[in-house]
Amino acid sequence: MTTRFCICLTRWSLLLLAFGLTVTMGADTNKPANPGSHWAFIPPRRAPVPKVSMTAWPRNAIDRFVLARLEKEKIKPAPEADRVTLMRRLYLDLVGLPPTPSEVKAFLKESTPDSYERLVERLLESPHHGERWGRWWLDVARYADSNGYSIDAPRTIWRYRDWVVDALNRDLPFDQFVVNQLAGDLLPEATLEQMVATGFHRNTQINQEGGIDKEQFRIESLFDRVATTGSAFLGLTIGCAQCHDHKFDPITQKEYYRLFAFFNNADEPEIPIASADQVSQAERIEAEGSAYIKKLPEKDPMVWGQMVAWEQSLTPAQRQALSQQVREAFDFAFEKRTDEQKHVVLTAYVEQAPTNRVHQTALARIRRQRPKIETAMVMRELRQPRDTHLFVKGDFTRLGEKVTPGVPAVLHSLPPGDKLNRLDFARWLGSAENPLLARVAVNRLWQQYFGKGIVETENDFGSQGARPSHPELLDWLAMELNSQGWSLKAIHRLIVNSAAYRQSSHARGDLETIDPNNRLLARQNRLRLDAEVVRDVGLAASGLLTQKLGGPPVFPPQPDGVMSLGQVKREWRTSPGADRYRRALYTFFFRATPHPALVVFDAPDSFSTCTRRMRSNTPLQALTLLNDAAFYEFARVLAARVLTESERSDAERFRYAFHLCVARSPTVQEVQRLNDLLHTELNELRLQPEAIRAAKAPEGADPVEFAAWTTVARVLLNLDETITRE
Repeated sequence: MTTRFCICLTRWSLLLLAFGLTVTMGADTNKPANPGSHWAFIPPRRAPVPKVSMTAWPRNAIDRFVLARLEKEKIKPAPEADRVTLMRRLYLDLVGLPPTPSEVKAFLKESTPDSYERLVERLLESPHHGERWGRWWLDVARYADSNGYSIDAPRTIWRYRDWVVDALNRDLPFDQFVVNQLAGDLLPEATLEQMVATGFHRNTQINQEGGIDKEQFRIESLFDRVATTGSAFLGLTIGCAQCHDHKFDPITQKEYYRLFAFFNNADEPEIPIASADQVSQAERIEAEGSAYIKKLPEKDPMVWGQMVAWEQSLTPAQRQALSQQVREAFDFAFEKRTDEQKHVVLTAYVEQAPTNRVHQTALARIRRQRPKIETAMVMRELRQPRDTHLFVKGDFTRLGEKVTPGVPAVLHSLPPGDKLNRLDFARWLGSAENPLLARVAVNRLWQQYFGKGIVETENDFGSQGARPSHPELLDWLAMELNSQGWSLKAIHRLIVNSAAYRQSSHARGDLETIDPNNRLLARQNRLRLDAEVVRDVGLAASGLLTQKLGGPPVFPPQPDGVMSLGQVKREWRTSPGADRYRRALYTFFFRATPHPALVVFDAPDSFSTCTRRMRSNTPLQALTLLNDAAFYEFARVLAARVLTESERSDAERFRYAFHLCVARSPTVQEVQRLNDLLHTELNELRLQPEAIRAAKAPEGADPVEFAAWTTVARVLLNLDETITRE
C-alpha cells in the first residue's frame, strides 16, 4: 500500500465522518490477534526435505518441495524442455542475450551428462551476468540518469550502476551488498567503491524549480528512502506509517520516524572520481575562471547592464534550464543581490550570451586547461546529527515529539548503543536474525525465473499480502542463502539446475481447472522479455551488439520530438560508432521523457522503487518492432548478414535467420510461409524502382533481393517467440 493510498483513505474517512457516517476500513478484522505471530515475522527454519513418489524426477531439494505439492494434488510435472529451448532459456535468464548459432551447435554436439551444468557455470561467470541481473536490482534502486520533476536535468550517477554490475559479477555476498549501499561511507577505511555504492539512496528525485522550499523536497527524498528501504529489503509497506500507525501491520508512526532518523543525518555530496593531482588542478583552474569573472566589470563597465538586459530577455523555459543557483539569484533585484549572486548570474551570462564572444573565448581558454573529472552522487554522514521529530499527520511543518533512531519492535533488536547510525541499521538489516531479508531476496530471484514469486505479493510480506504457495520451500531457500554465505549465484545455480526450472512451458489442458495460474509449477512459464532485453536480442541477432561493459550512458536513436515532450526541451545527440549499439542497460534514461522503445515494453519509470515489472501486450509493441528506426536498422543489418553469411539457397537462409532470432530451425510450414512472403515482396518490389532506391542496399547487394529480405527480417524480429523466453 502506498503512502498516497493511505492518505486518500484517511481523507475519505474524514469526509464520511463529516456527514455523520461511521467508517470501518477493515483494519481491525484483518489484523492477527498477535501481530508478531504473522508468518513473515517468525524466523525461517529449514524444514526437512519431503519424501516423494517420483524419485527419478527431482534433481535437487527444490524439486522435492515442488513435487510433494504436485503429488498432493495428483498432478504430474511437465516433461523437460528440448535442449535448444533450455539453452536459449538459460542464456536469456542468466546473461540477457540469446546464444549464437555456433554456440547452439556446439552444445547440441556435447554428449557428456553434465553439459547443461557446465553451461550454467560458464554463464554465471560471464561478465554479462552482472549486466542482466544488474538491471533487476536497478529497478529496485529506481535508477535513472536524470533528476526527475518538471526540469528533469541530467545527473551523473552511472558509476553506481557500474558498481551494481560489478558487485553481482563478483558475487558480493548479499548481506554486504546491502550494507555497502546503505552505509558504505561509514565502513572502516571506506574505499571509493564502497562510497559509490551509497548511490543507492541518491537515486531519489531532485526538484530544481525556482522558488521551491528546499527543506520540503529534502524531506520528500527521505520519505522515499524509508519507503524504498522497507520495500527493497523487508518486503513491507513501511511508507504507510508516514501519516499514522500502519493500518494492517505492526508498525507505528513513531517507529516510522525512528527509521527516518537514520537517513535524516546524511549529507548528499558529489565526490570526484579522480587523482589528488587532477582535483588540485581542477580547483586551480576553477579559481582562475572565477577570478576572471570577478574582475570583468572593471575591464568592461557595460557588462552589468548587458547582463540585466539578457535576464529580461529570457523566456520562462530558458530560465528553468539554468542552474538552481542562478534561478535563486533571479529572485532578487540586481541592487539587492550579494556579490556572490551577481557573479553567479554573470558567469551564466558570459557562458550563454552571443554578444560577449570575447569574454566567452577568454573564459573557455582558461577552462580548457581543466581536467575532465567525473563525479559520483553519494551519501555522507553529517558530523553534527540533525534532530528528528515525528511529523503530525506526515506534515513536515508540524513537528511532534522528538525521536531517536530505531527499528520496529516486531522485528529483531538493534545492538545496544546511544549513537546509532546508518551503519548500525544496515548491519541490522543484513543480520542473519532478520526474518525478512533472505526471504524477500530469494522470493524475487524466484519471481524472475518463474514469473511469480513464491509469495506473489513480492513487495508486501505483511498481513495484507499473499501467503506463500510453498512456504517450506521459501524458508528452505532463505536458509540456504544464509548457509551459502549470502551468495546469490548459489541460489541462481540451485534454481536453474532444478527439474522444476527445466520443465517445458507448453500449456496443459489438464491444469486449466485445477491450477490455471500455474501456482503449483507443473510446467514452466513463458515470459515476455524485459524491455532492455528486447532491444539486446535485436542487436545480437543482427550482429550489431557492442559488448563493452560499463561507462557513461549512451544515446541510441529514438524518434524525433521525444525530447520536446517535457517542460524543458533537450537535445538528444545520437551516439556515433559502437556506442550506438550498446546494451539497453546503458541507454540514458530521462525520467520525464524516457526512451519510447523502453516504455512501450513496460520498463519502469524510475520515480519509485519497482520490485515487479508489468507485462502488457499492445499493438504499439508490434508497431515498434516493425517500424521504429532502431529496429528497422536491425532488420536491414540482419538481412545483409543472412545474405552474406549463409548459403545461397532460400531454404538455408531461412534456417540461418531463424537460428539467429530464436535459436532453432524453422518448421516446414514456417519455411513455406516465409517463402511466400519473400516471393510476394520480390514480385512487388521489381515494379517499384523508387522504393528500391530508397532502401539503399549495401554495396554489392542486389537491391531488390536486399529489400525483400529486409521485410523478412522485420517479420522475424517481430515474432512473439523472438521476444519471449520459452
